[in-house]
Amino acid sequence: MGSVTDDEVIRKRLLIDGDGAGDDRRINVLLKSFIKWCNSGSQEDGYTQYQRMLGTLGQCEFSMGKTLLVYDMNLKEMENYEEIYTEIGQNLTAAHEKIAECKKEILQAKRIRKNRQEYDALAKVIQQHPDRHDTLKQLESLDKELQHLSQIKENVEDKLELRKKQFHVLLSTIQELQQTLENDEKFSDADEHQGNQMETENGH
Repeated sequence: MGSVTDDEVIRKRLLIDGDGAGDDRRINVLLKSFIKWCNSGSQEDGYTQYQRMLGTLGQCEFSMGKTLLVYDMNLKEMENYEEIYTEIGQNLTAAHEKIAECKKEILQAKRIRKNRQEYDALAKVIQQHPDRHDTLKQLESLDKELQHLSQIKENVEDKLELRKKQFHVLLSTIQELQQTLENDEKFSDADEHQGNQMETENGH
């Protein structure tokens, strides 16, 4: 009567385990071997069942060790991903700040260009009266101011070009980090799928 009850328990656990390719199947096999070992009629049968139990225990220990290794690796990967996400967030913040700074510099360059056009127009009007001493002095002053503004404009344009290059490098770095994250996720999914497939094959 007890043997029938044990068989029913094993049958139910196998149904819960599905195709019987996971750790539950190994436990069921170990339990069944233990029952057969208890009910073995001869010493030879008992020794055979004992060896089977040892083999099943070894498989369970190996599976548990492998699971722990995968768990530890996943924890390390999560920590690494959190660091990468933090770094990306900081880079994005810095990029937004640089973009805002570049916009300010562009507006300043536009104002300088507008002022230069106004000074050019005024210089043309002044040049129409070259004989007047005050007009010449004013023209000379405006010419110096124009040169100064031109120098400022060149400096701003050079700085703006440098910011564009830095921003391009930053965007490229962010894209490479995102691609690395996607590749890592694909690689992790592939490893997990392969591991499940190998456990299924070993189970059969």
